[in-house]
Amino acid sequence: MQMISARPYPRLAGDTRRRRALIGLTPLIDVVFILLVFFMLASSFLDWRSISLAPPANVANGGALEGAILVELRQDGSVRLSGDPVSLSDIAARARAMAADRPDRRFVVQPAAGVPLQDAIAVLDRLSAAGIAQISLTR
Repeated sequence: MQMISARPYPRLAGDTRRRRALIGLTPLIDVVFILLVFFMLASSFLDWRSISLAPPANVANGGALEGAILVELRQDGSVRLSGDPVSLSDIAARARAMAADRPDRRFVVQPAAGVPLQDAIAVLDRLSAAGIAQISLTR
C-alpha cells in the first residue's frame, strides 16, 4: 500500500526549508532621512506673520509725523489711541474708523519704558490686521 503525502511534491533529501527573510531597518532609515532632508531644503522658511516696519525717511524733519495718530502703550497694560483709552480688542475697529477719511494716515506706536515687547507686537498686529499701511514704532 502506498502512502499519500499531504505535500504536492515529495521532499528531497537535500531540501531544507527556506527561512523567512528579515527586513532590515537601515535602508528604511536612510530613505526617511533623505526625504527629511529633501523636504527641509524644498520648504519655504518665510515668516508669514511678519510685520514690516520702515524707518521714516528724514528723522530730523518733524513733518514726517505731522497728522499722525499716536498709540500709547502704558506700563499698566492700558492702551491709548489719540489720548483716549481703548481696549486691545477695540483698537482695530477704532483705527479703521480713524483712517477711513485718509487711508494714508500714519499711526505711531509708542510703548512706555518697561512695556513687554509682546504687548507692542500685539498692537502692531491688530493695526496691521485693520488694514493700516503706515505704521511706525517709536520710543
